[in-house]
Amino acid sequence: MKALIGLLLLVSGHGVSSVIHSLKFFYTASSGVSSFPEFVDVGMVDEVQFDYYDSNIQRIVLKQAWVDQLARDDPDYLERNTGIARGHQQECKAMIDTLKKRFNQTGGAHIYQRMYGCEWDDEDGTTDGYDQYGYDGEDFISFDLRTLTWIAPVPQAVTTKQRWDQDRAENERWKNYFTKECVDWLKKHLAYGKSTLQRTEVPRVSLLQRSPSSPVVCHATGFYPDRVVVFWRRDGQELHEHVDHGEVLPNHEGTFQISVDLDLASVPQEDWGRYECVVKLKGIEDISTKLDPALIRTNWGKTGLGGDGGDKSDITTPMIIGSVVLLLAAAVVVGVFLYKKRNDVERCTRPSTASHPSTEDERRPTPQ
Repeated sequence: MKALIGLLLLVSGHGVSSVIHSLKFFYTASSGVSSFPEFVDVGMVDEVQFDYYDSNIQRIVLKQAWVDQLARDDPDYLERNTGIARGHQQECKAMIDTLKKRFNQTGGAHIYQRMYGCEWDDEDGTTDGYDQYGYDGEDFISFDLRTLTWIAPVPQAVTTKQRWDQDRAENERWKNYFTKECVDWLKKHLAYGKSTLQRTEVPRVSLLQRSPSSPVVCHATGFYPDRVVVFWRRDGQELHEHVDHGEVLPNHEGTFQISVDLDLASVPQEDWGRYECVVKLKGIEDISTKLDPALIRTNWGKTGLGGDGGDKSDITTPMIIGSVVLLLAAAVVVGVFLYKKRNDVERCTRPSTASHPSTEDERRPTPQ
């Protein structure tokens, strides 16, 4: 799903003086997928998962030590939120049945997803929020916080959009949630997880090359947080041509990595000294690595084009491709199911008021 699975790079240009923190919740309801739970509920702060629930285990599992402390300070935390998740599980199961009817489907594998949350800039205090729904890998409907209206990219969602747009009071409550309540909870999570979530770990930078004709890769790994900027420059000027920027990927131990390739096919080796890779991360000095042939780690038997000639065949490109699979997700609380079928989607995708947590005592506050 394009809108839901795209990773957001929360750095504009090369300014990394501020950090945009985020609190996100993901719900996934599935039908006809035997290898995956019917319902999954995941919470993340600053892209770090802090809890998990699914329909197989039937309970909230805390994923970070600092969330354990939050739960100790709030003795009802686990029981309360497990009950909420179980309610969502039943409602989302009914919701996916409703959407199968809306899309005229009778069988097969189907997934309904929701991602919602908020962001907060720790420097200027600005906030933002989003609420996105998807069905079977495509965008279904999303909330525009600026206009307080809903965007329907597919015909099957138009009825839902029209109905939700008319409920101006509910949309105002969503605005209050995304800009205030959610942000308060984000700050609370940041306070509990400060030593983990607001730490800085310095990247290790390597120059890599698979073969003499391959691009030279600037590989930065082991850094935290993930809001990093890596680029090549020549004679002090940033390069935009012959450069391929990779994505920020997770490492297994909770840090991140990124690679940026530079194609030097048309550059004489004597000019390589004019090039350098620059890594910018808030809280540390910029890391600049000159394109020195002797520093390049290779796959063809030596370190560096001007290396010592020794057998270095065991040196391979140390790129760890993180295999973290998180189905971006969805589900909202279903309302009353005794309404006419033409209103089913509107009822099941709008959050009901019955199980809405308050901002004072619940993990997942939603507008009441």
